Amino acid sequence: MNDDLSFACRCGTVRGTIRKATRREGDFVVCHCTDCQTFANRFDAGDRVMDEQNAGTPLYQSRCARMRIESGIDRLQCLHLTDKPTLRWYAGCCNTPMFNTFKTGKIPYVTTLVGNCDAEARTRMLGEPIGHLFVDDDPACTGPVRRLSMNTLMRRFFVRMVKDIVSGDRRRSALFDPETLEPVSTPTRLTKETTAHVG
Repeated sequence: MNDDLSFACRCGTVRGTIRKATRREGDFVVCHCTDCQTFANRFDAGDRVMDEQNAGTPLYQSRCARMRIESGIDRLQCLHLTDKPTLRWYAGCCNTPMFNTFKTGKIPYVTTLVGNCDAEARTRMLGEPIGHLFVDDDPACTGPVRRLSMNTLMRRFFVRMVKDIVSGDRRRSALFDPETLEPVSTPTRLTKETTAHVG
């Protein structure tokens, strides 16, 4: 059975796949942190990338080299919402939130906002989320959910990170220059002056 999970931005310009998108090869979680909510709502994309039932943003964290951009890479842009090292990637063509990464490719991971993936395919391939992060940050999450700590998620991620570093796969990320490990798009920082418009 094909285990490649396709994704696309709202207008279809940015398209790609996550290879080997299975529960064994990555972690499907729902994040309720304030930054994820801000990212989705900043681009008026909450109805697309956030979970209707429990709020929060469904994410699939996978090895960086497994994510392929097949078209529209020149339309990808990234920003820092805060002073944290997380980079938020979006399709500048239609302002669709797409991915989260570390600020450079030195710490190799990519989380894909699975709201941009086909609903039937992601349910079949990823199943139910292994847990919900930062539930207390989200007043819209009122139902019972399975909580997951960041420490638990980081322990799971650590194994994949070591594999990416040892194998050299962190230099095969579509989002970072293979030599410098710097992002392929120059990051901007969201400030009070730029909240009126991004993209």
